[in-house]
Parts: sequence; structure tokens; C-alpha cells
Amino acid sequence: MKRIFAVLATAVVMLSIPAAASAQTKTPAEARKALDAAVAASLNEKKAAKAATWQKLGQAYVSAYDAPAGNVLLGASKQELMYVMGTEKPVSQEQVEIAGQSMLKEVYADKNLYYNENLQVAIIEVTRPVEKNALDKAIAAFEKCLALDPKKAKEVAKEYESIGNKYVKDAFNAYQLGDIKLASDLFEKAGFACDREPLNKIDTNSVYNAGFTALTLGENARAQKLLEKCYDMGYYSEGEVFAKLAAVDTLNTKKYLEEGFAAFPQNQSILIGLINYYLSHDEGTDRLFELLDKAKVNEPDNPSLYYVEGNIHGQLGEIDQAVASYRKCAEIDPNYEYGYIGEGVLYYNRAIEVSTKAQDEMDDNKYMLLVAEFEKDLQSCIEPFEKAYNLSKDNGIRVNIAEYLKNAFYRFRDQDPVYQAGYDKYNEIVRTGEAK
Repeated sequence: MKRIFAVLATAVVMLSIPAAASAQTKTPAEARKALDAAVAASLNEKKAAKAATWQKLGQAYVSAYDAPAGNVLLGASKQELMYVMGTEKPVSQEQVEIAGQSMLKEVYADKNLYYNENLQVAIIEVTRPVEKNALDKAIAAFEKCLALDPKKAKEVAKEYESIGNKYVKDAFNAYQLGDIKLASDLFEKAGFACDREPLNKIDTNSVYNAGFTALTLGENARAQKLLEKCYDMGYYSEGEVFAKLAAVDTLNTKKYLEEGFAAFPQNQSILIGLINYYLSHDEGTDRLFELLDKAKVNEPDNPSLYYVEGNIHGQLGEIDQAVASYRKCAEIDPNYEYGYIGEGVLYYNRAIEVSTKAQDEMDDNKYMLLVAEFEKDLQSCIEPFEKAYNLSKDNGIRVNIAEYLKNAFYRFRDQDPVYQAGYDKYNEIVRTGEAK
């Protein structure tokens, strides 16, 4: 069963952080007029010498940024927006697929709103900003304000934090809409929005997201720089920073992988990276087991280390050793479901591999031998998967296990009523998404 790593933090968190007190929602026309007046004031020699002038200019840029969205908030229902938006109506609407999810898209003169299946606003995409790069310009204005009056530090700090949150929101929107380049640039801006006086702090999660997306784009040098920043600050994203640095910094691949494995032995990206590294460099995999044995000395009663050991053997095709390691998990902790999951996945994947070979086999006798092997492996996965299913308290994990079991029971449903009953049970769980 694949473990899905959290690559991007949820954007919903950012909604709970209040914007700076200075932000006032204006119509686009009002925001444009106020911004023009603030820019004019900043060009006046006498007024430009006052901190308040630059503070108002920064606030005007932020208001200009906010104006197209108006009072529309993420999470608002379509019904609520009927009252909030007044006479503002969409010019068109259509059903679209965003990141694998069906959404209703409403097109307005200056924005697109995307609603999830519950008809709540999931994405606000501004298509006609009042001012381009308004947040960048706001930061520059606030920096001038603070330079003229250091006593404004507390107020300016709130503005920077608010701007950082807006960058994060826009980055997630761009990522969901498939514009990875824009998302990456915005994540980087979010990461360093507060990396200036008086805050001098970095949003490491956003920096990681910027590095991850840069790597996706093939911008390896930029990705390395951003990921090294995370590494230097002790932010590892469950070990993914080590795995990704190993991929881009080829001079230090082994260093990052071994260091990452010591800290995060269950991280599959690191584990696979180490196996591939040792095999491609003719170093063998003994070193990998040495590192794992060191971890066992420190945590002899940690079943997850044997689960990792089973995964290593499985990757190397050492089936008997893998099964022995997975079963060792239950000896240490009878309630640890992952050992059973590992064994189930091992046999299930072997069955799939044999099935593929059988499809390409032209000799009837060899074909029948492969079919027998396939069925044996498929039957072997059922018991450990059912043990894992009964042990797990996580509905998502149980539903995923049910998917495997449904497929396994389906193969034998005509051979015995027990298999038909098993198929019916797990098929219903997969269909409803609720484990029973």
C-alpha cells in the first residue's frame, strides 16, 4: 500500500489567520482611485518624506489586490454569495475538472469562482487585477515606511504576515489550476515575505513547496537552493527534503540519503533512493542493513523498523526474508497493522507481476503454471490483508485494504461461496468509502 506523503500543506489553515487590520474591501473602481491618490502622494517630495505616506501606499496596494474578490471568501456557500455579491452576476458557468475533482466554474468580469461538490467556494481566481504585482509593490512601500519610522514595526509586521498568507493562498490556487510555474514563484514569495525587519522569519513549509515545485519543473539549481534552505533550518518535511536534495545535489546524494534514512527510516523515497544508489554504484545493499541494524539497537521494540526491513527485502526480490521481517512486526506488537499490510502488498504485487508474464506466454503448459502461481500469490495476500483490516482503526487505510481484498476475492468468487461473500463485503466498502 503506497504511503501518500503530504507535499503541500492545506490552504484552509491560512483562512484562520486574520488579515491586517488596515485591509478594507473596496470595489475595484474605489481601490483604483485610492491607489492612484496614494501613488501621487508618494511622488510628492514633502509627503514622500513621511512614513505615513508609504504606509498608506502599501495599504492601498493591498486593497487593490483584495478588490476583485470583494467579500467572497473561501468556503462560502453559493447560497451565501447570493446575498454577499448583490447584483454582481456571472457571465457564464460550466462544469470543469480541477485536480481530479469536478467543480462548478462561474466566470465574472474580473474573476472566476470554483465551487466544490458541496457548492462551496474552493478557488478564487482573479483574472483582471486592479494592479499587477500589487503585493510585491505593497512590500516595497512598507519597507520604505519602516525605514522612515522604526516605531511602525508592529504595524508593518502585521502587514507582512497578511501578505505572506495571501501569497500562500494564491500559490495553492495556481497549483490546483495546474499552473505549476506560477505556484512555485508564489510559494517562494510566501516563504520569504516575512524575511525582513522586523520579523526576520521564514515560512519553511512554503520554501519547501517552492523547492518541490521547482524540482517538478526541472529547475534543479533553484530547487537545490530552496531545499538547502529548508535543510539548514532543520525543516525536513517527514524526510522528503533529504530525498529531493539527494536527487538534485548529485555530489552529495549518498550523504543526504544516509542521513535522511537515519532520521526517517520509514520514508519510502529515501529507502528506494538508497537501494538504487547502492545497486548503481556497485556497493551492494549491506550498508542499508547496517544502517537499519543501528536503528534497531536504539529502538529494539520498534516494529516499524522491521516493516522497513521487509520493504527492503521486497524491493530486492527477497520474498522469504521480506515475509519474515513483516511477521516479526506482529511478534513485537500484535496490534501493528503495517506488517500485515506489507505482507499483503508483497504477495498482491507478485500476483500482478506473474499475471503480466502469463499474458505474454505463448506456451500453454508454461501459461498454466504461471496461472497457478498467480492464484497462489493472490490467495496468500488475503489472510494478512484481512488481519490488517481488522486491526486498523483508520477508515482510509481500511478502505484501501478493502480495494485489494475486493480484487483478490473477485478472482475466486465462482469457486466457493465464501469468496463471493468476501467480494460482496469489500466491494460495498469500496463503493461507500466506509469501512464496517
